[in-house]
Amino acid sequence: MEHIIDATNKKLGRLASEVAGLLQNKNSAYYESRLSGNGKVIVKNINKLDILPQKMEQKIYYRHTGYMGHLKEKKLKEMYEESPARVLRKAVEKMLPKNTLQLKRMRRLIIEE
Repeated sequence: MEHIIDATNKKLGRLASEVAGLLQNKNSAYYESRLSGNGKVIVKNINKLDILPQKMEQKIYYRHTGYMGHLKEKKLKEMYEESPARVLRKAVEKMLPKNTLQLKRMRRLIIEE
């Protein structure tokens, strides 16, 4: 099953939770958590997301290089300017269960700018 979602004027978190549910196939009557599902999600117009200006400044993404004291941080504004698709992909990834099916589900997410 293929779902096409228009991201125009949608909030980031609500869109991500909707996509995560569709990737898990939770909208189906035959939903089972142990199966990856077969739903494919295509998100269009990702650069027209509705994100509040204070959220752009306050939300920070952290990553660690592996060396002591090397904690890198980036604001949502910087990440969104680089790639709006990466911001949505990261939000959806955090909403999916952390197991072996996560990668299979994320491969079925297609984001068109």
